[in-house]
Formats: sequence, structure tokens, C-alpha cells
Amino acid sequence: MNKKGAYYRYLNRIGWLMIGPATLLYALFMLYPILSSLYLVTRKWQGLRNTFFGFGNFIRMFHDKIFWEALGHNFLFMGIQIPIMVILALMLAVILHQGIRKLRGMFRVLIFLPCVTSLVAYSVIFRMLLQTNGLLNNLLLNMHLVTAPIGWLNDPFWAKITIIIALTWRWTGYNMVFFLVGLQNIDSEIYEAAEVDGASKRRQFFSITLPLLVPIILFSIVTSTSGTMQLFDEPNALTWEGGPANGTMTAALYIFRQAFVLNSDFGYATALSYVVVLISGIFAYIQVKLLGGREK
Repeated sequence: MNKKGAYYRYLNRIGWLMIGPATLLYALFMLYPILSSLYLVTRKWQGLRNTFFGFGNFIRMFHDKIFWEALGHNFLFMGIQIPIMVILALMLAVILHQGIRKLRGMFRVLIFLPCVTSLVAYSVIFRMLLQTNGLLNNLLLNMHLVTAPIGWLNDPFWAKITIIIALTWRWTGYNMVFFLVGLQNIDSEIYEAAEVDGASKRRQFFSITLPLLVPIILFSIVTSTSGTMQLFDEPNALTWEGGPANGTMTAALYIFRQAFVLNSDFGYATALSYVVVLISGIFAYIQVKLLGGREK
């Protein structure tokens, strides 16, 4: 028994030795930032100095019109872009799975390619296409579809449209891959039985395909919602840090500017981050309750 106990103690020490580095890294890069944020959120920063501020950062947030405007942009992008993207991704997945037989792999790669394209590269291309004298405006003018160049990047309304187009272009292929996997896992015998019963392709889609894809649709919507609440790259790179006139400013971009650009107020930025995380959690809970209940 002594030898057996010594052996198990030896294995226990080896186990802790193996997981030690991972545990240390987790504590350093996950637990410490979370715990330190609880300290930061109660402080008011002025340069390198900070003083106790209590709930002052949250009170300040309620009077910050720019933050609420930025948060409204997140909701706008979420309400318009996510439904368009999910529907397009589902349609493309069905077409590639059922309608295209030749060169299917090539089309999958082409549709998926935007989400792995460098943000800097595609931002430069989008700016070249959408500037006032860019290719798209010249094409619309030559086709007599517009009488004056559209301010895709200079007008607050059209800048929002530009962000929605860019997000849809970038992430549709990413979500399409998940739908493709879901379609490939549906037993073909279900469709064969439906055809024997005389169900049309449309009826098969709404009665078989769509219900069986609900878990993947839920996953796509929840992850897309979380990503949209953290939207930073496109407004920062495409419309010059949330311009024009804060027309595409998002909550994440505003938090970044509060912490590192404008005021170096880490306490206020942390308080805003807590609010964004809370809202994201509420949306995820609502979506899981709505679509998760249908799955049952």
C-alpha cells in the first residue's frame, strides 16, 4: 500500500507539474484582468493617478450621449445585418449542398475567403471602390442610376450602409460553413420519405431542413450578436474611427477611445465594458430561450 500510495503521489505531482504552466497563464491573462477590472471600475483616472470614484463611472455613463448613440449603432447593425447575413448564409449553403454538383469546392472556398482576408487589405479595396470618385460611384453615374456621387464614406447614413455591406461580405461565408455541416448531417432517408409522401422541395425545406438546423441557426445568431456588440474593426478601418460625425461609432470603438485615445480613463472604459457584456448576455439569454424552446 505504501508503494502504491507513493506512486499515486508521484503521479499527482507530475499532473500538477504538467498543468502548472497552463494554470499560471490562465490566472495571468484571464483571472487577473477580471479581478483588476473590479478595482478599475471604482476609480477615476487622471493621467497616471487615480482616485476612488465609487459608482461615479456608471452615473457618468447615463449622461454620456455619445456612448448611447454608439450603442444604438450596435443595435442598428445587429437588427439589419445579422438577419440578412444568416438568410444569405443559409441560402448559399442549400444551393451549394443541393444545387451545385461541379466545382462545389471552388465555390465554397470563394465564399469563405472574405472572412480570412486581411482587414487592412479589404479596407483599402473598399475605400478605393466607395470613395466619392471611386469605381462604384462612376459606374452608377455612367448607368444614370444616380445624378450625384453617393457619399459612401462621408455621409453618416451611407457610412452605416457601408459597414453593413462590409460585415455581410466578410462573415456570410463563415456562417455558411456551419450550415453546410448541418445539411450534410441530415439523413437523406428523411428527404426520401418526404418525397414518397408527396412533399415538395419547398415543404421539405420548411418542415425538415429548417427545424433540424435550428441549433446551428441559434449558434450563428448568438455568436454574431456577440461579435456585433464588440464591433470595432470595420468602423475603425473603413470610416476613420467611427466617422463621419460619430455616424458609425460603436460601443467597443468608443471604449477604446476613452481608454487609450481621448482621456486615458480606464475606470470609465471598464464601466462601459461591463455594460456591453451585460447587454450581450441578456441578448444571448433571450435568443437561447426563444430558439432553444423551438428546438424542443
